[in-house]
Amino acid sequence: MLLTVDLARLELRRGERLLDAGCGEGRHCFGALDRGVDVVGLDLDFSGLRAHRERLAIRAKENGCRAIFVQGNTFHLPFPDASFDKVICSEVMEHVHDYRAAARELARVTKPGGHIRIFRPRDLAQGLAAAGLATVGVGFAHALHTPYWVLRSIAGLPHADTSRLVRMYRQFLIRATVSRGLSRLERVLNFCFPKSLILYAEKPLEAPRDQHTGAPRDRHA
Repeated sequence: MLLTVDLARLELRRGERLLDAGCGEGRHCFGALDRGVDVVGLDLDFSGLRAHRERLAIRAKENGCRAIFVQGNTFHLPFPDASFDKVICSEVMEHVHDYRAAARELARVTKPGGHIRIFRPRDLAQGLAAAGLATVGVGFAHALHTPYWVLRSIAGLPHADTSRLVRMYRQFLIRATVSRGLSRLERVLNFCFPKSLILYAEKPLEAPRDQHTGAPRDRHA
């Protein structure tokens, strides 16, 4: 399974609740279920969710977890505040018109102390900070996919699938997913020209506030 997010780095624990915002076909949802996490996958594409919801339910049952797909978008998440222990938002932020607003919504539904993962360079890290999320790590992934998207751009995105070169490279990528040697090579190339940049951030615990003034109180006072 081709995953962008390093699920081990999120330190998922059995019984935790995870949101995959912009889940697509649910690849990270299935990976999280294998770690014993209850999962909610959210995406705008209802047809894609419907096509895989039965398989999701089966995987959840096999792992003794709960899982559901929900149609929705990251600007108006249909969940209460602090609903999730961990949040993933993969390959989404580069497509939305206001990533800061999306980051605020993702921060809203994340429990204090929980983690959130979204995709973008330094400006997104600044957007996360403005939403109250502290970036704690960075990762790089899918370097072998970078030439693929360059080829698609050269071929013309609306008609790229008609290009013989694009189709050949796609077959190479399929083989690469099961090749240990190519996987090791990609981990090296990820530091040179990654397709995906992953930011790992944390929603800090709120400092205690003075009951009279409402101002943050020193934890060591």
